[in-house]
Amino acid sequence: MKRKVCVVTGGRSDYGLLKWLMKAIQADNELELQIIATGMHLSPKFGFTLTEIEQDGFKVNEKIECLSVNDSVLDTTSAMAKTMTGCAQAYSRLRPELVLVLGDRFEVFAATSAALVANIPVAHLHGGEVTSGAIDESFRHAITKMSALHFVANEEYQHRVVQMGENPKHVFNVGGLGVDSILKVQPISKELLSQALNIKFQNRSLMVTFHPETTTNNSSASHITEVLNALTKLTDTTLIFTAPNADFGNSMITESILRFVKDNQDSYFFESLGQDHYFSILKCVDGVIGNSSSGLTEVPSFKIGTINIGDRQKGRIEATSVINSVADEMSITAAIKLLYSSEFQNALSQTVNPYGDGGASQRIIQILKQIPLDGITMKVFYDVQ
Repeated sequence: MKRKVCVVTGGRSDYGLLKWLMKAIQADNELELQIIATGMHLSPKFGFTLTEIEQDGFKVNEKIECLSVNDSVLDTTSAMAKTMTGCAQAYSRLRPELVLVLGDRFEVFAATSAALVANIPVAHLHGGEVTSGAIDESFRHAITKMSALHFVANEEYQHRVVQMGENPKHVFNVGGLGVDSILKVQPISKELLSQALNIKFQNRSLMVTFHPETTTNNSSASHITEVLNALTKLTDTTLIFTAPNADFGNSMITESILRFVKDNQDSYFFESLGQDHYFSILKCVDGVIGNSSSGLTEVPSFKIGTINIGDRQKGRIEATSVINSVADEMSITAAIKLLYSSEFQNALSQTVNPYGDGGASQRIIQILKQIPLDGITMKVFYDVQ
């Protein structure tokens, strides 16, 4: 009998990392892949990326709509409740032997909570990380305590999960899944990208992704204003914006970007680029600006600079290619100047991605197949000596 592994995915942020692991599960004759899609995947506002999953050759077993058209705190809480109820019903129908989740978003927290109540063991990917500028920090650590298996991206994160009382025998340092994805994708040439996405590349080009800082009240509007004020000063520069995640406060960020794109030539906005286009653009641009985790976990592999703004990713391990900036026009302008400096550009070739060099998917697959699951949810707090 194949071991049933149910992957829950809530949007482009986790699916981009999970895709090749899901492919490996699907191809293995000892595992059966089940998929639950929820969150941004089913929202037109975020590109309805459910179609991307299906185009990649996957069968989506359950679809849970949870997002409303608004993005207040109440709407986010309601979305969590809908996801938890939907996952509970889905688990009852699918009867998975293991639920696999990645990261720290509220959809993942809800899916894990439902699995905990149903006594289904959870395998959690990318635990132990720190991002003090978002409520995802609390979600991530709570998911760790509800999970039975842990696949982390480096040794420091492995130590942190054990420090939280998890059995070291169930905490595996496999490396980051983002590096796996980069190695798998066949990049599209700059010329073909330009045609496919209707982008005109100027002498300089930057990608911009900015999410709300959900631990700070009313910061989204002022922060994106500072970012856009700095970008307005640039000349002969193509700016490629991607949409923020479905955190509360995302609408005002999107609205500000859309006004900027309308008023500024050589600026482009995409709800969702898809992994192939996203990684291909990273091969073409000079650097990225914003506060996305991708800027720290994936972009260093492309040997380009990251300007990391604000506190959303504060505490996450960084490569030497990362420039930190406060959400202030003057600071961001200085960071852009540093990014384009000859000294910084010359040093980029020596960048080492602290999230590994690939192979995480196959390491995870071997563990998923071999590890005994009987009694694994009956955890005992592990005291570090």
